[in-house]
Amino acid sequence: SANYSSTMGSQGPARSVATSGDLSVGNSKSFSFDELYEITGGFSRDKLLGEGGFGCVFKGTLGDGREVAVKQLKGGGGQGEREFQAEVEIISRVHHRHLVSLVGYCISEDHRLLVYDFVANDTMHHNLHGRGRPVMDWPTRVKIAAGSARGLAYLHEDCHPRIIHRDIKSSNILLDDNFEAQVADFGLARLAENDVTHVSTRVMGTFG
Repeated sequence: SANYSSTMGSQGPARSVATSGDLSVGNSKSFSFDELYEITGGFSRDKLLGEGGFGCVFKGTLGDGREVAVKQLKGGGGQGEREFQAEVEIISRVHHRHLVSLVGYCISEDHRLLVYDFVANDTMHHNLHGRGRPVMDWPTRVKIAAGSARGLAYLHEDCHPRIIHRDIKSSNILLDDNFEAQVADFGLARLAENDVTHVSTRVMGTFG
């Protein structure tokens, strides 16, 4: 099951973040590429949890038995590298029970990887639309919606500077053993300026 000890009950001010180029931020750990290669079975298809435009996510188990999800971004810099830097900086500065917990990261030549706590019950999208999944009852749906809203409200209102997700969708909401929501994937997040009171109307995120 997922480990939420680093996020539960902590909703205070966002911690400071290291400047660009120094990614040893928050409680995130620096992993070597070899470590992550080993725990994912060489990024085996058998360990694949999902894939998208950013790259692939693999399941792994650390030496202490902790289950993690390793996000391997598409290499070669460009958008993948910027997305990586945005995620590390943003997630390392926030801690909330309804936001995905970042365990660590890896920078190795062209490789950019993020390591998260593994969240046991997949995504909201999978639970709503996956083949053979039971119909989700309304109390559970309301709980997930409320948890997601609390996580987003923390990002949008309580972080300093504020953080705008800009790509919220059912596949970016992970569910733990108790079907509590964990908002994930801050790859398109941008920091809102402190003196800006309205969210930009420019189209962002994923179509469809």
